[in-house]
Amino acid sequence: MSDKIIENNQVTVIGEVVSEFTYSHEVFGEGFYMVELLVKRLSNSCDRIPVMISERLIDVTQDCRGEYLMVSGQFRSYNRHEETKNRLVLSVFAREIEFIEEEPDGARTNHILLEGYMCKRPVYRKTPLGREIADILLAVNRPYGKSDYIPCICWGRNARYASNFDVGEHVRIFGRIQSREYVKKLSETQTETRIAYEVSVSKLECVEEF
Repeated sequence: MSDKIIENNQVTVIGEVVSEFTYSHEVFGEGFYMVELLVKRLSNSCDRIPVMISERLIDVTQDCRGEYLMVSGQFRSYNRHEETKNRLVLSVFAREIEFIEEEPDGARTNHILLEGYMCKRPVYRKTPLGREIADILLAVNRPYGKSDYIPCICWGRNARYASNFDVGEHVRIFGRIQSREYVKKLSETQTETRIAYEVSVSKLECVEEF
């Protein structure tokens, strides 16, 4: 059962380490640390992707900035309580890592497969230039009754197709993880620049239930 569940959330990213390791939490004596990878797009822009790595997979006392790392694992979410509400925090949970010798070219540096269920109705809209977009939130099951909630964005005909999905629909998605800066208004006088993460969908399909 757990192997089947792991298959519904598969991520591989390749990029340059651009931060030091920072302590996140501990589970049964095993420490987990966060590090950021700069992952190239085909357009030569980059995504800055947070990765959670066990201290058993890598020496977290080393400064690995400037090295290139291939990470395979899952895209996970958890709710962090901030002031009066919860904030969805996303990161790649590393299962396997490998140092690579040279900078990748951006062709296959970032790919993800997700299979899950629609949490709410898709939000379909058009940009002022007429580009079609649909935002969807996918619940992806994990072992022991847990789920990850992954925001995804569709474009063009994928957006049109996704706009017809109902809540609870079983969906499979292929795409890439992308980062996006936005400005959060904290008060009348204060703002803060934050980074949001989502899956940019290249292909999606309904999964037939048997």
